[in-house]
Amino acid sequence: MKLPEEIRQKIVDRKALPQLLNKTSQPGKKIVFTNGCFDLLHPGHIHLLYSARQLGDRLIVGLNSDESVRRLKGAQRPVMDEYARAIVLASLAFVDTVVLFSEDTPLELIMEIRPEVLVKGGDYQPDEIVGAEFIRSMGGKTVTIPFLEGYSSTALIDKSGAH
Repeated sequence: MKLPEEIRQKIVDRKALPQLLNKTSQPGKKIVFTNGCFDLLHPGHIHLLYSARQLGDRLIVGLNSDESVRRLKGAQRPVMDEYARAIVLASLAFVDTVVLFSEDTPLELIMEIRPEVLVKGGDYQPDEIVGAEFIRSMGGKTVTIPFLEGYSSTALIDKSGAH
């Protein structure tokens, strides 16, 4: 599939991240970071991502690699491969950058990006969010976005019987 340039340029190789951050960081502009598997994009994800983008000037999404998703969710996941998931996320107007990570947690990525705002879904308590302590130590903040009831990738997969 030949991707439009405006989508392709949003999917950034991790090695290119420092260059991108140098190019895009501007005084007074807030970087917001969130992460996840985003296996089957649903209205709950849209709510989280849109709400996160409202908290700053640039939204960077850390996307779990296929191997990371398998370790976290089991051998039957992900449903869509990392490239497909990255394309879907990068196609959203309110997502500025998508970067893959293969670790079990995004802590190293958070420490590389150094966002002013760290966002997670409402299933997390602020004190259990990976990277929250680091963000606070930099003077940033951690925000949880309430869940949109009735939506989760796992529930959709269970409902469809596609395991």
